[in-house]
Amino acid sequence: MNTVEIIKKKRNGSSLTKDELKFLIDGYLNGSIADYQISAFLMAVYYKGMTDSETLQLTELMLNSGKRIDLNFLKGPKADKHSTGGVGDKTSMILAPQLALLGVYVPMISGRGLGHTGGTLDKLQSIPGFNINLSEEDYKNILQKTGCVMIGQTDDLAPADKKIYALRDVTATVDSMPLITSSILSKKLAEGTDSIVFDVKIGSGANLQDEEQSKELAKRLVSVSKKFGKKAIAVLTDMSEPLGYKTGNWLEIEECLEVMNGKQVRDLIKVNNVLAGAMLYLSGKAGSIDEGEKKASDILNSGKVFYKFIEMSELQNSDTDYIKDYTNLKRSKYSRTLKADKDGFINKLDAYGFGIANIMLGGGRQKTDDKIDYLSGIILHKKCGDKVNKGDVICELFSEHEQKLHLSSDYIKDAINIESELNFKKRLIIDIID
Repeated sequence: MNTVEIIKKKRNGSSLTKDELKFLIDGYLNGSIADYQISAFLMAVYYKGMTDSETLQLTELMLNSGKRIDLNFLKGPKADKHSTGGVGDKTSMILAPQLALLGVYVPMISGRGLGHTGGTLDKLQSIPGFNINLSEEDYKNILQKTGCVMIGQTDDLAPADKKIYALRDVTATVDSMPLITSSILSKKLAEGTDSIVFDVKIGSGANLQDEEQSKELAKRLVSVSKKFGKKAIAVLTDMSEPLGYKTGNWLEIEECLEVMNGKQVRDLIKVNNVLAGAMLYLSGKAGSIDEGEKKASDILNSGKVFYKFIEMSELQNSDTDYIKDYTNLKRSKYSRTLKADKDGFINKLDAYGFGIANIMLGGGRQKTDDKIDYLSGIILHKKCGDKVNKGDVICELFSEHEQKLHLSSDYIKDAINIESELNFKKRLIIDIID
């Protein structure tokens, strides 16, 4: 087979065979096909798409490029959640210990930030010492001991996706339905879970900003999961504005710790508990999503989730004193406030603009080898629908580099819309697909 001819075939809109896809994947892994050729293939897929059959085959090939973890020794249900990516999207840190306390094992394998969206692994690594690179043995032992574990892909788990994932982030090929589907599922199917709840984002801050495309993605994720024998539900949630009040790696961990200790962040808690409710329902621990949501709410309000998160973090070699000291606010060297320039109502806090600003502040990557500034980020003082007076602080920006504050401010200013009349209506939970 010829790499150039396969790329050309996809560029021209034709479907690829499983053998052709396997040739590309195997060649990329063994080094006979270069980054720039796979980049061209990804761009061709971005523009020409893939059939359902191609997507299924690509998922299977990426899954089988490594090993699958067997968790049958655990005597209980195993469930996971995956978000398609958003801004301020931080529910994983709450969900994992929350579900563990309710009798569900949570084997969570997560990714880094993609494009303007944040990544769970980058957030976890804002905690000093947090080890996301566990051996399979340690992964299983921690999961058995505490009920939850949060790691990144090992070299053995879907290695094809691991390489392609990093390339998509810097080649503007993140928001492609078949690439998103195969990437998510190759990881989730490898980790040993019984069921998966997909948090499919809709709105400007989503990887797929078109609502109909997001709904189609949700259907594909559920459909392909079931073809691999997994239970699945997709919850479509709003991502037109950042979730919660804090965006940025440590700031999002901080907000999760605050919620675990009783702070009321309404949109974050609602989305989190609906997702948890769906996981409990698929795991047989609740008769409905609503019943599961109530159980999730009760355990979150008990204060026990914080201590379970500490337990998991300690087993993953974290500096737990750093976590427990979250109330002693850790901030970047430089900060800047942005204020309302007139009276009125906030009708837009465009999530995409905030996501780009986060990257420019140092919280994301523009090149694969960029270093993360873990304390950088944005704190919102207002949310969509809030009334403001001229001079009110809308948000604070943080960075270790003063110049980055100025560069990112323009994105934030363009992302904020204040009008004399309130015309914002939030749709937090948009739909549920099973």
